[in-house]
Amino acid sequence: MADQLSGAGLAAASDIPSLDRLLNAEALRPALATHGRTQVVAALRRDLEALRKRALDGGVPRHELDAAAVAARTSAALDEAARPRLRAVYNLTGTVLHTNLGRALLPDEAVASVLRALTSPANLEFDLDTGGRGDRDDLIDDLLCELTGAEAATVVNNNAAAVLLMLNALADRREVVVSRGELVEIGGAFRIPDIMKRAGAKLVEVGTTNRTHAADYENAIGPRTAMLMKVHCSNYAVTGFTKSVGVADVAALAHARGLPATVDLGSGTLVDLTQFGLPKEDTVRETIAAGADLVTFSGDKLLGGPQAGLLVGRADLIRKIKKNPLKRALRVGKLTLAALEPVLQLYRAPEFLAQRLTTLRLLTRPMRDIQPQAERLRGVLAHAAGSSYAVEAVPMFSQIGSGALPIDQLPSYGLAVRYAGSGRPGRHLDRLETLLRRLPVPVIGRIADDALWLDLRCLEDRDEAAFAAQLAEPLA
Repeated sequence: MADQLSGAGLAAASDIPSLDRLLNAEALRPALATHGRTQVVAALRRDLEALRKRALDGGVPRHELDAAAVAARTSAALDEAARPRLRAVYNLTGTVLHTNLGRALLPDEAVASVLRALTSPANLEFDLDTGGRGDRDDLIDDLLCELTGAEAATVVNNNAAAVLLMLNALADRREVVVSRGELVEIGGAFRIPDIMKRAGAKLVEVGTTNRTHAADYENAIGPRTAMLMKVHCSNYAVTGFTKSVGVADVAALAHARGLPATVDLGSGTLVDLTQFGLPKEDTVRETIAAGADLVTFSGDKLLGGPQAGLLVGRADLIRKIKKNPLKRALRVGKLTLAALEPVLQLYRAPEFLAQRLTTLRLLTRPMRDIQPQAERLRGVLAHAAGSSYAVEAVPMFSQIGSGALPIDQLPSYGLAVRYAGSGRPGRHLDRLETLLRRLPVPVIGRIADDALWLDLRCLEDRDEAAFAAQLAEPLA
């Protein structure tokens, strides 16, 4: 049998080289130097076992047993295993604050600050003035109070955590009154009623889905009421025959009965967006000024910073929240604080904000910059996609994303790719979309209306050359 295999150019199981022989081969030295002996040995054993099974089943081509061939397979397998799971991508979905793609991009100042915190000890909980132990919230609470008009502030790891902590600290085993029209579900099927239940608070729904009146809140207040709460309808809008009660009116009702009025503002912005040509969104300062005693909001949405949940408001309520044991479980680390502080500092110079804050720069990127870029890249993508596809530079609309201003759109420009052949285009567009996702820096677009849409709003000019270089060769 072995002679027959040899004559056919195939090797038998007995021809497979030993592990020790391969480890001493010159071809394996680069893999050993890069990945270390432990990983190389494990990868070699897997490869040799696969070769042995194939040889017993019918033989293996002899060239696959060469040390160079084994080394190539081993190195490729180890390189793939070592490739980071969290990778940079090009976000061409048209959603600027895309939850699945990491939401806000940090400005250069925040990146530099995080790098310092990664590589140096820092005064995370050390008071440099007294030499005693400090509070990590001290690093950012003065800034938050300055920018929002609040008396005090604290920070946890995301806005859902902020709401959970607030409810548990102030409404455990008590009632919280919320309009039915504000019982939102955010990404990943997390719902306000579920968070309330986990926090130990009892939800009291008032009004209807589309209409809630001040009397609904007032009639729901009882001896077990802990607070009146408003929730920003961040990821949907109810239109038509509707009515809601504003923060000022809810706060007045709450204060008349000695209760706090709290607002889950969701995305949360610190500046009036209309000055940048964007749709109106209530700011945190406006919400505090309207009478809210506590406001919670996200750090990685319209704020343009790292993932965090921010709580601002009355000093006595913040003190109570910070004493809750959950605060320690939900607190942020030094990297979040290192990123958050410089982002907040940018807001102190609002005249530079549209240039320096990455999120705002992308949201306000003008069509006069995006359209020429689309026209420059049309031919590049057409060459890479091949003659089976037609590529056009076309106007389109972006969205802010992450629950911010869900019905508002931003005029943009990009590339629309359609299948140029006969038959249904679906599988052909899926194939092209897959090829783009498998590039060294994956390109993420969206398929809709029989086309693959690549919105270029988030492809800044400084990234264009690298993006085009990936498409220099045909994708197929």
